[in-house]
Amino acid sequence: MKSIEAVNEFVIRFANVNGTGSASANAMFGKSVFRMGIPVSPKNIFPSNIQGLPTWYEVRVSEKNYLGRRGGVDIAVAINPQSMAQDMTDLNPGGFFIYDNTKALDLRLHRDDVNLIGLPLTDICRREYSQARQRQLFKNVIYIGALSALLDIEFSVLTDLVGAQFKGKEKLIASNIHALELGYQYAQDNFSCPLSIRLERRDLIGDRVLLEGNDALALGAVYGGATVVPWYPLTPSTSVIEGFEKYANRLRIDPGSGDRRFCVAQAEDELAAIGMVIGASWNGARSFTATSGPGLSLMSEFLGLAYFAEVPAVLFDIQRAGPSTGMPTRTQQSDIFAAAYASHGDSKHVLLIPADPKECFEMSADSFDLAERLQTPVIVMSDLDLGMNDNLCAPLEWDDNREYDRGKVLSAEDLDNMTERYGRYLDVDGDGICYRTLPGTHPEKGAFFTRGTSRNEYAVYTEFGDAYVKNMERLNAKMETAKSYVPGPVTYKASKKTRDGVIFYGTSTDASLEALDILAEQGLHLDALRLRAFPFSKEVTDFIESHDRIFVIEQNRDAQMRKLLIIECDLNPKKLLSYVHYDGMPMTALGVSGHIGEVLGKNNITPIRKGKAGAKS
Repeated sequence: MKSIEAVNEFVIRFANVNGTGSASANAMFGKSVFRMGIPVSPKNIFPSNIQGLPTWYEVRVSEKNYLGRRGGVDIAVAINPQSMAQDMTDLNPGGFFIYDNTKALDLRLHRDDVNLIGLPLTDICRREYSQARQRQLFKNVIYIGALSALLDIEFSVLTDLVGAQFKGKEKLIASNIHALELGYQYAQDNFSCPLSIRLERRDLIGDRVLLEGNDALALGAVYGGATVVPWYPLTPSTSVIEGFEKYANRLRIDPGSGDRRFCVAQAEDELAAIGMVIGASWNGARSFTATSGPGLSLMSEFLGLAYFAEVPAVLFDIQRAGPSTGMPTRTQQSDIFAAAYASHGDSKHVLLIPADPKECFEMSADSFDLAERLQTPVIVMSDLDLGMNDNLCAPLEWDDNREYDRGKVLSAEDLDNMTERYGRYLDVDGDGICYRTLPGTHPEKGAFFTRGTSRNEYAVYTEFGDAYVKNMERLNAKMETAKSYVPGPVTYKASKKTRDGVIFYGTSTDASLEALDILAEQGLHLDALRLRAFPFSKEVTDFIESHDRIFVIEQNRDAQMRKLLIIECDLNPKKLLSYVHYDGMPMTALGVSGHIGEVLGKNNITPIRKGKAGAKS
């Protein structure tokens, strides 16, 4: 049997039981790779219960800077008997299966084409620790120590991480380093170290950082001027609010009085949360909330109110697998339609779609400017994969000279200087965006009724159809104006001229870019475009028109972005082919390249084919 040989290019997956303390140990592995100067992308795949079900932690190590899931596993650290059969099945031929051999491996799991590495983890823990919880926790640290020897991780990097994690708790530092030493020594004494898959120090990180998308959204909201944050807890969005409060407690405390210059308020439900956002925004505050698919469904009517009454509002949607409760701790891009057209009747909302934590930070801050400039809800579309996993990205930057864009807001002086009658819904500039006033601006002028019912240009209630149509047409014109304000798409030109293209967005980006490289090596070349916002700008339609065949890659069953493109850009559906992945795991480069390669290999346009959910790729 030939073992896989790789330096700094492999996938390792840890299989544990939820609630056993494995997450912090597995994260230590990912951070150790990062500190050795090697690009790394960890994915924490956890169940929605508190304890007892299988959990995985998959780490992509790639000095080629591929940060999406590749597909397949080269090293399995199988600590959970519940998932061991699946963990063995997913292992690539020539890979390494690391397990606790205190109990003999079930003969039915044996494969002739993989390497077995048994570590007596339970026996070591029984010998070293008397308390059950210590045995449970330190088992994880021991196998990290063994991996240090097996994969040639610099041991000092691990001890530095332990020191940083438990700073000020010397007993914990000593006990964790001892557990690392136990694993390291056992591997050194019993195996030929390092394995044919190993790590080697590089200098490939530069100034990049590891950061969760939810944390970046939270910090962006602080820098973007948010002060009022109503919310209701919902996985996987909760950590956005927790992050905002954490940063605001550092950056929004008045140095003189010690007063908090922000408000975080837990509402009774998602309906109340978005209602409070709209109320605060109407009063002139910058306000947001965060939710996921079920919350977005509940917020739909209020979002329609904000659209029709033209009140700024910001919402962060951290998407998860639906519908209904669905899989609360699995990722998808399945709220595209629900967000773009939230509410009954004819409505349309601005969507921003970040692909990494840096864009989360930037789009978070920008969303408040956009919401006020356009006087409408802006929804930032992240997901669980981006939101709750460490992602490698460029450092966050902020211009201290930047000023907030409040949009068309009339001051008391502006009102005094007006000779004509003030009309809240009067399109003075022809861009669909009207001038607003904030409550209390002037004692006599600029007042108007904010209502969700039909009205004329002066905010006077009416049910005349022509006034209603005129207002709805202006709202549509405002969305046309929005196309010039939202972030434009990013294009990637193939090395050879081609009439085939690919469109992707958000967390489909990394796997798609790697898939393009795989296809290029096979002689199949495609141009690519990454969507970053809705409504779609002219660059999007120009890209589609310049190609004969476009693959739209996304993580939902119904190809929602493909359909949105067809509707909004008035396209022939046959021109857009679909690859969808929706099993709750982030998509893989091999899955994307395999599908596109199969279709292009037939050299004709085939019917829309959907990727098989849950299939190994």
